[in-house]
Amino acid sequence: MRRRDFVTLPGGAVALWSLGAHAQRSGKVWRIGYLGFGPASGWTSQVEALRSGLRDLGYVEGKDIVIEFRWAERVDQTFELATQLVQMKVDVIFAPASTQVEPARRATDTIPIVFAQHADPVGIGDVKSLSRPGGNITGLSMLLTELSVKELEILQETLSKPARIGVVWNPTTPSHPTAVKAVEAAAGKLGIELVIAPAGIASEIQDAFSTMSRQRVSGVLVLSSPLYTAQGAMLAELQNKYRLPTIFATKANVVAGGLMSYGADIDDLYRRAAVYIDKILRGALPADLPVEQASKYLIVINLKTANALGLTIPPTVLARADEVIE
Repeated sequence: MRRRDFVTLPGGAVALWSLGAHAQRSGKVWRIGYLGFGPASGWTSQVEALRSGLRDLGYVEGKDIVIEFRWAERVDQTFELATQLVQMKVDVIFAPASTQVEPARRATDTIPIVFAQHADPVGIGDVKSLSRPGGNITGLSMLLTELSVKELEILQETLSKPARIGVVWNPTTPSHPTAVKAVEAAAGKLGIELVIAPAGIASEIQDAFSTMSRQRVSGVLVLSSPLYTAQGAMLAELQNKYRLPTIFATKANVVAGGLMSYGADIDDLYRRAAVYIDKILRGALPADLPVEQASKYLIVINLKTANALGLTIPPTVLARADEVIE
């Protein structure tokens, strides 16, 4: 059940349609390079959100736009795939998160790059500032550092002040070191001991949960990373195997069987990214397009998973949920 649902997009529906109609009248077939982190099956909702945003702007896939998909199975493959897109001379590269933006930036400093869920574009150095990106990169950002701290607080409340919490982070995600430091600082104030478990590939996720179980943590915080979204089913299985209530940053992980999530509405961000792509195709420079922050944040709870774990969600947490899966 959804209790809050609001979406803000730059401009109105009439203006957006007229922009798309302009693209159709130009007669050009634009090529968008999509630099994904696979498996592709883990991102169907987000891909459809991007396509929906483009359709709302009047674009017809196969007629005036073509999306060239490249899916990396490992982080070390992303640069090669980004280079392929550059060699194809695509008009825009869509690199959703910092994991993909970094290799795309190394591959080109001329082709525009649009992101949809970047955790910290200024801190990492992908843009000079949110208001004036200054280079060939722009898009939408989510506040990963702040969100991660809030996720820790929600998990603490859900588990009734646990003494020890596990944190899974990805060393290959550029924004994670900063987020880990913020979570460590927050844990100190909350009186929580942390067990920090790095996991940069799928097999290391299994090792991380095994380690945290031996360390007798009460629950787990999984930081936002494309790898962890793609491995949603595995994470849910490990959560249930070790009986470790886990909070994630994306709804997709909860749909896959995770206990709960708090974070930006990723589908909304992908849909809004279409506006950036449209403006760039019409001649706008990424350097002049301010980075927007997520405006829609969701708490999603899977009650079926809670029951399987023998966990009762406190009424104070349940009342704040935007969506409950029963």
